Amino acid sequence: EYRKHIEKDAALERRFQPVQVPEPSVDLTIEILKGLRDRYEAHHRVSITDGALASAAQLADRYINDRFLPDKAVDLIDEAGARMRIKRMTAPKSIQDVDDKIAAVRRKKEAAIDEQDFEKAAALRDDERTLTEERAEKEKAWRAGELDEVAEVGEEQIAEVMGNWTGIPVFKLTEEESSRLLRMEDELHKRIIGQDDAVKAVSRAIRRTRAGLKDPKRPSGSFIFAGPSGVGKTELSKALAEFLFGEDDALIQIDMGEFHDRFTASRLFGAPPGYVGYDEGGQLTEKVRRKPFSVVLFDEIEKAHQEIYNTLLQVLEDGRLTDGQGRMVDFKNTVLIFTSNLGTRDISKAVGMGFSSSGEVNEETQYERMKQKVNDELKKHFKPEFLNRIDDIVVFHQLTRDQIVQMVDLLLGRVQKALAQKDMGLELSDKAKGLLAKRGFDPVLGARPLRRTIQREIEDQLSEKILFGEIGAGEIVTVDVENWDGESKGEDAKFVFGSKPKPLPEVEEDTAADEAQEAVISAAEGDVPEDE
Repeated sequence: EYRKHIEKDAALERRFQPVQVPEPSVDLTIEILKGLRDRYEAHHRVSITDGALASAAQLADRYINDRFLPDKAVDLIDEAGARMRIKRMTAPKSIQDVDDKIAAVRRKKEAAIDEQDFEKAAALRDDERTLTEERAEKEKAWRAGELDEVAEVGEEQIAEVMGNWTGIPVFKLTEEESSRLLRMEDELHKRIIGQDDAVKAVSRAIRRTRAGLKDPKRPSGSFIFAGPSGVGKTELSKALAEFLFGEDDALIQIDMGEFHDRFTASRLFGAPPGYVGYDEGGQLTEKVRRKPFSVVLFDEIEKAHQEIYNTLLQVLEDGRLTDGQGRMVDFKNTVLIFTSNLGTRDISKAVGMGFSSSGEVNEETQYERMKQKVNDELKKHFKPEFLNRIDDIVVFHQLTRDQIVQMVDLLLGRVQKALAQKDMGLELSDKAKGLLAKRGFDPVLGARPLRRTIQREIEDQLSEKILFGEIGAGEIVTVDVENWDGESKGEDAKFVFGSKPKPLPEVEEDTAADEAQEAVISAAEGDVPEDE
């Protein structure tokens, strides 16, 4: 604005003295917040701790990049104080519970009046009067305590506001992450079968990042996931997004096959001024700008045009990118993952029908050969400056028979969850799981057909039996196999469905009995007036 309106007019410009006001540091911002603390404490009627001031300055500096200190830190303090004040104005849960009891008694009283049971209605009226007096006492005590005690705004409240602003789950900011990071492999393996090398490589890189040993200007992590199709490259990306950011939605997936020529690159980063699509922004830059804390998956990166690699060099090195509208997009809090099938097609075709044998020396030799070929193909296809900016190149193993069977259990778990909502269960014999694994694995497509096999062989049959009324709530569906020896292709094999009653847990029976007993007692007490 100064250059646009004042600087170009020499007569007007010489009548002003420009004063440059730089953005203060984090330490200076904390001192500024301490000077403002009294005003915000008096306005919101709260107490703001020193830890809250330091947390506001540090979190604002780290996670909010399109605004400046101390403005963004002041807004954090202001909103945290307002939230605490509003929370204090809301009645506590004990009073809300009494309100629920009063409403329930009133409903029973009206029902008794409709049934002409005036003695019961009179007893319920007395209960309502007692509860109303109890509520008045609790409200009086709450109001007195609310005036005596001053609400305190601490680091948790600042983190809560930051979570709402940025979309990061609150516990990610306040929890002592060391224990979670140390068991990161176990958390990822809940969704990923096998692929120990890939999981360890990703976990080590993320631990380096969270320990503060990485370059703060670069992205949180950058990886190339290479290997055959259907071995878990995309699934590991989703599991990583859930671990780091708490939800699968934090994954931004971009199919690089759509950007195979230089003219489509503008769709990724934004068209320049004067071109079609300038106002729409880029598919990558807009998504990252709106959700700066995410995992970005570039699927099949080898299909993209060379110009895109040159643009990504700046992202990998400096953690930032300028879109078509001149806005700076921050990539420092993203994890970049590039998937590739380079060097694996011939090896996939060379695998015999069935599974790669588990535990044999041949498997390790084959993996080393594939890894060497993948690295050679990557060096041929990508420039050295691109590969040098990648944190790690992870080559995925081919799946073994045991891993496919474990994957059957993982996919069936989703079916079991759906049946549990209908008060039903599902049990498969080891033979049935083995046949699903046999039919669902393809040496070229990996494990992707397994999902379709379970849908065709299990889910379709279950849906028909549920609609025909052959199975219903309170039953466990059992699945076994006929005409299969466990080793052959099983072309004549057939899945056999049965059912058995679902046992009720003892805890639930005791709870139900207790609830029934309480209902009888309350009904008996409600029928007898107090004066009798």
